[in-house]
Amino acid sequence: MRITDIKVFPTWVGRRNQLIVKVETDERLYGWGEAGVSSRELAVAGAVRHYREFLIGKDPMRIGALWQQMYRSQYFEGGRVLTGAISAIDIALYDIAGKVLGVPVYQLLGGKHRDYVPCFATTSAPMGPKLIEDVKLLLEHGWTVIRTVPGHPDRGGDPLLFEPRESIALTAEWLTKVRQEVGPTPVLGIDYHHRLSVAEAASFCQRMPSGTLDFLEEPIRAETPDAYAALRAMTGVPFAIGEEFSSKWQFLPYVERGLTNFARIDVCNVGGLTESMKVAGWCEAHYIDLMPHNPLGPICTAATIHLAAAVANFAWLEVRTTPTENLGFDNTDLFPIQPRLEGSRFPVPSTPGLGVEFNEELAAKQEFRFSESPHLHRRDGSLTNW
Repeated sequence: MRITDIKVFPTWVGRRNQLIVKVETDERLYGWGEAGVSSRELAVAGAVRHYREFLIGKDPMRIGALWQQMYRSQYFEGGRVLTGAISAIDIALYDIAGKVLGVPVYQLLGGKHRDYVPCFATTSAPMGPKLIEDVKLLLEHGWTVIRTVPGHPDRGGDPLLFEPRESIALTAEWLTKVRQEVGPTPVLGIDYHHRLSVAEAASFCQRMPSGTLDFLEEPIRAETPDAYAALRAMTGVPFAIGEEFSSKWQFLPYVERGLTNFARIDVCNVGGLTESMKVAGWCEAHYIDLMPHNPLGPICTAATIHLAAAVANFAWLEVRTTPTENLGFDNTDLFPIQPRLEGSRFPVPSTPGLGVEFNEELAAKQEFRFSESPHLHRRDGSLTNW
């Protein structure tokens, strides 16, 4: 069996693009993959096309060797655009291998540890009574792990305004109230989306009673491990870090130095299932659980379910279709076969491959839409992180 073509489909789904990749073979078997690096899909598609030139004619079953060939094929190794492309191709190769052997992908990763994959829900409700309502609604529907997002006082009609100190004061106040309302049992966290400095993040944590938060996700940018080491010395709140990491080498200091407590690995950005399994084993040796980043579509979800099934050290999977959130990423016209939630968890599938299908004919009728993440600014006009 040989690879005959690799196709890319940058497709608008819900409120953002998904970059879908199809690897075809001369035995009429094919595999689906998905790349991360949202809002830079055309850059990743270009990298996929470069890889296509030397992957055609290769044996798709040599997944690990092809990963090495893609990663080492240029002088400038790594980087999110390149590993996003590698991720999509790697996932598609696993889909093919599962279909060839007639087994679900997790069997290729060592077999399943669990029968279902527990998930966490997100509420984007503003800090106030609506937040408490949303959290209670999720609890009523069986969601026991709940993530919140930062609040902000009135912006005066400017949705792109973000002042960190104003945000942390309001957010800490209401998260404390949420914990008082729901008690100690539910798992409660927040994603600050790297919008804070070390001092701001420390101040935020110190404004809440101990035990308010079970995890703080990405409070600061992760380019500098020493910054997280400084923050770790100032707070005991567990950190969830890693959704932007594009290799095991980027995870290295965060795992080895104990700077993260949950690994927010993104299978569509880190290098696919091949690299994800290496990071997972490394985390297991340091008693760190995976809490995968899953902001994309059903192919990313399916690949991450197989990863979650095949590792011992797993916490919860992010899902964006819940009673408090529906971003439309699981469009059934484009993805007629895809994973389906049962309550607050995904059952581990038994079908060969990933267990997902994509309607490429429908996607081909769409025009590509450029999109851009919000460019937030402070009151003085300077830019800040989204």
